[in-house]
Amino acid sequence: MLARWLYYFFLAFSALGLIGILLAGFAALVIYSNLPSLETLTDYRPKIPLRIYSDEGLLIGEFGAERRNVVTISQVPENLKQSILAAEDDRFYEHGGVDYLGVLRAAYSNFSAGSVRQGASTITMQVARNFFLTREKTFTRKLSETLLAFKIEHNLTKDKILELYINQIYLGQRSYGFAAAAQTYFGKSLQEINIGEAAMLAGLPKAPSSYNPISNPKRAKSRQLYVLGRLYKLNYISSKELSELEKQSVPVKKRSTTSAMPAEYVAEMVRQVIYDRYQEDAYNKGIKVYTTIRQLDQESAYQALRKNVIEYDRRWGYRGPEGFIDLLKNGTNQEKTLNDALDEINDSDDIYAAVVLTAKPNKVQAYRRGGEIIEITGDGLNFLQKSLTEKKEPGKKYIIPGALIRIQKNPNNVWRIVQLPEVESALVSIDSNDGAIRALVGGFDFYKNQFNHVTQAWRQPGSSFKPFIYSAALEKGFTPATIINDAPLSFSATQTGSQLWEPKNFDGKFEGPIRMRTALTKSKNLASIRILQAIGIRYAQDYITRFGFDAERHPPYLPMALGAGSVTPMQMAVGYAVFANGGFRVAPYFIKSIEDEKGNVIEQFHPISVSSGAKRVIDPRNAFIMTSMMQDVINRGTAVKAKQLGRSDLAGKTGTTSNFIDAWFCGYQKDLVTIAWIGYDEPKPLGSNETGGRVALPLWMDYMDPVLKGIPITANSLPNGVKAAKINSATGLRDEYGDITEYFFSELLPPMIDNSIEFAPKVTRDVKDQLF
Repeated sequence: MLARWLYYFFLAFSALGLIGILLAGFAALVIYSNLPSLETLTDYRPKIPLRIYSDEGLLIGEFGAERRNVVTISQVPENLKQSILAAEDDRFYEHGGVDYLGVLRAAYSNFSAGSVRQGASTITMQVARNFFLTREKTFTRKLSETLLAFKIEHNLTKDKILELYINQIYLGQRSYGFAAAAQTYFGKSLQEINIGEAAMLAGLPKAPSSYNPISNPKRAKSRQLYVLGRLYKLNYISSKELSELEKQSVPVKKRSTTSAMPAEYVAEMVRQVIYDRYQEDAYNKGIKVYTTIRQLDQESAYQALRKNVIEYDRRWGYRGPEGFIDLLKNGTNQEKTLNDALDEINDSDDIYAAVVLTAKPNKVQAYRRGGEIIEITGDGLNFLQKSLTEKKEPGKKYIIPGALIRIQKNPNNVWRIVQLPEVESALVSIDSNDGAIRALVGGFDFYKNQFNHVTQAWRQPGSSFKPFIYSAALEKGFTPATIINDAPLSFSATQTGSQLWEPKNFDGKFEGPIRMRTALTKSKNLASIRILQAIGIRYAQDYITRFGFDAERHPPYLPMALGAGSVTPMQMAVGYAVFANGGFRVAPYFIKSIEDEKGNVIEQFHPISVSSGAKRVIDPRNAFIMTSMMQDVINRGTAVKAKQLGRSDLAGKTGTTSNFIDAWFCGYQKDLVTIAWIGYDEPKPLGSNETGGRVALPLWMDYMDPVLKGIPITANSLPNGVKAAKINSATGLRDEYGDITEYFFSELLPPMIDNSIEFAPKVTRDVKDQLF
C-alpha cells in the first residue's frame, strides 16, 4: 500500500513538474516573442549633450541631462577593461549571456552571509536592463532580462556588448559611460587614466551614489580596494602592484571638470543661442559649437579678475565667519556633522569652505570636506587677527569652534583664511578688427552669481566715457591743442536734469587754461563739461550712437560729459574698438561655427570685419588723434601705472563714478580691446580712493601682460590728412620754437605765433609765453 502511494505521489509530482516546465517554457516563448527589437543596440544613438569649444577646440562647457562621451572598444584602455570585468563579470568572454557558475557562487555567498550580498547579473544582462527594462525586482522582469541577454549574445559580438555597456552605464554626477566619468572625476580622457583610477571607476556601477568619489571618498576607496583585490586574484596585477596601489590616494576634482578652462559665462551665452535655435534637441543631438574664446586669454582674464577682486576685498578687512555649525548636533559623531554641513556649501574654485575645530590667536585648526584637517598659522592669520582675540565683545562675529570660514593657499602654497568677496567684477576682451570675443568673465564666481556683468550690468562709465565726447569735439573743429578753461562752474537743475550742480575735479584742483589733450590726460571734469557745452549736448547725444551706445540711456544734460549715463562693459568694448581699428564699427560675436554630432558644419559665421565691409563711423584721423591722446593717459596721466607693461602701443582711459561707486579701465592695443569693471551689484561706494586707476587698471594690466607677450609693439602710424606741428604748450598755437609736437587735421592747423613782436630788453622767452 505504501509503495503504491509513493508511486502515485511520484507520478503526480512529475506531472506537476512537467506542467510547470511546459508553462515556464510557454511563458518564455511568449515573453521572448514580445521582447523588444535590438535596433536600439545595433543602431546605437545615445543622448549626447551640447558641447562648446574654444577657438583651439578645447571643451569649455556642455549641457544635457546625460553627460556622455561615446567611445569605440578599441579606444578603451586595457586596464579599464580588466577592471570592469574583475568587478562585474570576470567570465564575460566565456558565458553565453548567463553565468551559471556565477549564479551558484552568488547563491552560496548570500546563503553563507545570511543576506543578499552578491548579485549574479552579467554585463550582458546589465545591458539588457539598462536599455530595455526597469529595475523592479519581479520574476517576470528577471526572466525578460535573461531572455534578452540570450538574444543579445546571439546577435552581437562580445566586444560590441562590452562597448555598449561602457558607453551606456550610469556612473554618478550626471555621467553616463566611463569616458564621461573619467572627465567628471579626474579631468582626464579615458586613455589617460591609470590603473588606480580605472579600478575606482569600475567600482561605480554597483552603486554610483554610494561609491561616488566626490561625495563619498572613503566608501569609494573601499570599493576601489575590492576591485584591486579582484584584479590581483585574476592575475591582472602582481602582489607588489597591489600593495602600491592600495596605499595611493586617487586625486578627484571637486568641481566641474568637463571644461579645459573657466568659461562658464561664455558657455551659458552659447547655450541660450543654441536653445533658441534648436529647442530641446540642443541638449541631446550631440551639437558642437566652436567659439572665438582663446585659452590663454580666457585663463588670464579669469585669474586676473579673481586675484584683483580678492586683493580689493582684503583691503577692507574681514567681515567675520559666514555662519556657525553646531559641532554637537550628532553627539560624538562629529565627522558626520561636519560633512553634512559642508555638503550644502559650494567651494569657489580654490577657495574652500571649512569649519573651525580649534581657534587660538596664533593657530587655527579647521576641517575641510573629505576629512582633511588644515592648520593655519603665521601670515595665514593676518587677515583676521581681530576676530581671534581672546576678549570677545558682544554683537561681533569671532573665529570660534564651529565657525564656517573660507581657506585658500597663497602663492607660496601655504594655507590662509580668506572670505568670499561681496563686490563683483567683469572683464571682456575683443578683437578690434572683427569683434571676436577673446575672453569674457562675467563675475567673480558663476556658481555663486550667474548674472553676466559684461552683457547685463548697466552701470555709469564715469570718466571712461570722456573719449567719446572728446571725439565729438574733434569733429566739431576742436584740436588737442585747443585751450579750455579748467575753472569752477555751477549749474541749475534745468541744465543738469536733476538738481543744482557744482562739479569738481577729482583732485580738487583747478588749473585754469589748459590744452584739450591735458584735460583728457588728467581727466579734468570742468574742462570736459565746457567741451560738451561748446559742441552742443544734442549733437553729442547723437554722435555717441556711432559707437553703439543707446541715446536714451545718455540723457541730454551736462553730466553726460562725466559719464552719468548707462553702459554695459560689452558696449564699452565695441566703442573703444572704433578708436583701436581706425574708425570702424564692428559687432561682437562669440560663435564661429556649429556642427552636428558627426562633424558636419550646420552653420558657419562670417563676421563683417574692417577688411570686409565694416561701416566706418568716424574719420580715421579722429581715431588716430584720440589714440594719441589716450596713449598720454598711460604715459603721463591717470593710468601711468600701465607703463610697467613696457609697451608704447597701449592707450586707454580710467573711469571712476561719483562716490567711488564704479571703477573702470578701458584700454587697447591696436588689435585687442579690453574693458575691466568693478563694483557692487547693489550700488554702494567701493571706498575712499578706490578709483579706476587703483582697482580696475591692475586687473586690466594682469590680463594684458600675458596675452600680449611675444606680440610686436606697433606704431600709431600717421594717416593721410594729419599734420604734426610744434606748438607752444601755453597757447596751443604753432611755434617754430615750440616745446611739444601736436597732431592736427590738415585743415585745422592753428595759426603761427608771431615771433617778430618786440619785447623789452632782457625779457625772456618764458615771459613771452606767459603773455600768450
